[in-house]
Amino acid sequence: MGHVYVDLEITNPEKPELQIRHRALVDTGATYTVVPREVCRKLGLKIEGSKSVRTASGSDVLDMSYSKISINGKSGVSTILVSDKLDQILVGVVTLEILGLTIDPTTGQLNEVEALLL
Repeated sequence: MGHVYVDLEITNPEKPELQIRHRALVDTGATYTVVPREVCRKLGLKIEGSKSVRTASGSDVLDMSYSKISINGKSGVSTILVSDKLDQILVGVVTLEILGLTIDPTTGQLNEVEALLL
C-alpha cells in the first residue's frame, strides 16, 4: 500500500483562530496522533499530562494535549502527543476512529466507516 498522506487542519479548540493546515502521514501503527513541539507552540496548546509510549527506537514519555482535527470534511477533538523528535505530524488510529475514517488497503485512500452502536 505504501505511505498514505492526508491534508488536515489542526486547531486549538479553545482558540479556534489558532489553526494550521498541514500534510500529515497516516500511521496505522500509531495509537495516537503525534505533532512536533513547534506545532504545539504555534497553536498555543496546553499540556494536559504525559503518556508513556513505545516507539521504533525504544520507550519514551511524551507530553499530551488535545486539538480539533479536520480531515476530508470530518472534524473532531482528539488526544494528541507532542514530540521533540518528530518533524512531521503522524495521524494515529484514535483520531481516525473519532473522525469515522479508515484506510482502504487496496487504494490507500481514507474512507468513511459506519459507526457501530451494538
